Amino acid sequence: MQKPNQDLNGKVTAITGGAGEIGSAFALGLAKNGVKTAILDLDESAAQELSERVVSETGTEVIAVKCDVLSSDALNAADEEIAKRLGPLSFLINGAGGNNPVATTKDEQLSADLSNFEDSFFGIDIEGFRDCLDLNLLGIALPTSILGKRLVAQEAGSIVNISSMNAYRPLTRIPAYSAAKCAVSNFTQWLAVHLASTNTRVNAIAPGFFLTEQLKYLAFEENGELTPRYQRVLANTPMNRFGEPEELVGTLLYLLSDSSRFVTGIVIPVDGGFNAYSGV
Repeated sequence: MQKPNQDLNGKVTAITGGAGEIGSAFALGLAKNGVKTAILDLDESAAQELSERVVSETGTEVIAVKCDVLSSDALNAADEEIAKRLGPLSFLINGAGGNNPVATTKDEQLSADLSNFEDSFFGIDIEGFRDCLDLNLLGIALPTSILGKRLVAQEAGSIVNISSMNAYRPLTRIPAYSAAKCAVSNFTQWLAVHLASTNTRVNAIAPGFFLTEQLKYLAFEENGELTPRYQRVLANTPMNRFGEPEELVGTLLYLLSDSSRFVTGIVIPVDGGFNAYSGV
């Protein structure tokens, strides 16, 4: 009997935003299954450090590639480097993204007396709003338009985008990020239909609240207590805990492997039940 995910062995993938915490978990999980991986990231030194660690731990070939997901020139160069050093690309994981602090409101709701527009949506820097949309949506569309051609040309492959719980229910204070991730889910479905006849599948993972360094910074007070905002998050997460980045890997492996060969155009929540819970 074939072992789970054995069909992934020897395949080649590219991960954008690959040096981040979730990208790192992906790179390690893929390498453990024999997937040769290109870690694409703006931070070349972080990508290189991660690639060396993954190779040391798994023995699988992993390379670091400096890349700006909003630059066609950088992506074309990365595309050529991956093909030269690792071989034909089988998978693309679009992991680059994130919120922009200047596209965030200080207040969850505008006060009734309208005394302080600056802390509301009306005080948001529109350029920050645009930058957030660009990173999270164009930062998927552009890499796909360049690297994805390799998958279509060989009439096989899988693209996995990273959406968010914000695509299902917009969180307060982060309107640009919520709108962008909603667009990511929609674009995932659109592209899945567009590429279906080429046998290139397109799906997405929608993480809930994962215990990354960024979340630790936002979720905990200096004394280690949860902030009121994240107390509400846990209260609305039936499993009553944050996720760990490694807990996304199983879903990723499923979406890349032949186990999901008739699956395309879906967005899978990995959220401890957050999206399913009504609050009562």
